Amino acid sequence: MNILVCISNVPDTTSKINFVENDTKFDKNGIQFVINPNDEFGLTKAVWMKESHNANVTVLTVGDQSVEPTLRKCLAIGADKAIRIDCDSKDGFSVAKEIAHFCKKEKFDIIICGRESIDYNGGIVPGVISGMLDYNFITNCVSLDIKGSTAEASREIDGGIETVECDLPLVVGSQKGLVEESDLIIPNMRGIMMARQKPLETIDAQNFEIESENKTFHKPEAKKEVKLVKANEVDKLIDLLENEAKVI
Repeated sequence: MNILVCISNVPDTTSKINFVENDTKFDKNGIQFVINPNDEFGLTKAVWMKESHNANVTVLTVGDQSVEPTLRKCLAIGADKAIRIDCDSKDGFSVAKEIAHFCKKEKFDIIICGRESIDYNGGIVPGVISGMLDYNFITNCVSLDIKGSTAEASREIDGGIETVECDLPLVVGSQKGLVEESDLIIPNMRGIMMARQKPLETIDAQNFEIESENKTFHKPEAKKEVKLVKANEVDKLIDLLENEAKVI
């Protein structure tokens, strides 16, 4: 079985976010980047399948040279090979097209992407990949079992969990539940040393046309001072809600 895990390089959630050039670009200075959490759940599941299904696991990302430490960590976690498509990723459509173009030449039984990245939360990459390759697609996936050429999976839907079955090849939108946070693999020294010997290949991008762009960014407004209203001042509370907060 051949598995591809698509990796996004995202800012650590503890990082302080700033914007430059009149709030039109994200300032990467001083930012610690990590594997997108939804991708990491998928990667862990793929590594488990190495043993249970004798799978070969390749990780891939679209980005410049700065993303290579993240790919090396993926190799230390247990991936067999890493590929970087040399491109400054600017929108989800072009990223998905780059990945799909690569996958037309390299056949994979399962392509695992995070259901969305935690930076832009676009959530379009796995769906576009499946559409371009004409693969089956299951997103918000919280369980996955492969039996021969058939996949049995469960996914989150509004109000519950849906269980589905489909044939391979398959694109999966992974999230927490596919594995749990306690299951995530922390690279040990042996894994880190072995990762240095594993192949990390760089390939040229096709530079597809960008279909969307970010015009400007802004941070959430600072929280305003809390006003306390005594329990017997109901009229004052109603006045504040109606005339100041404007929620009634």
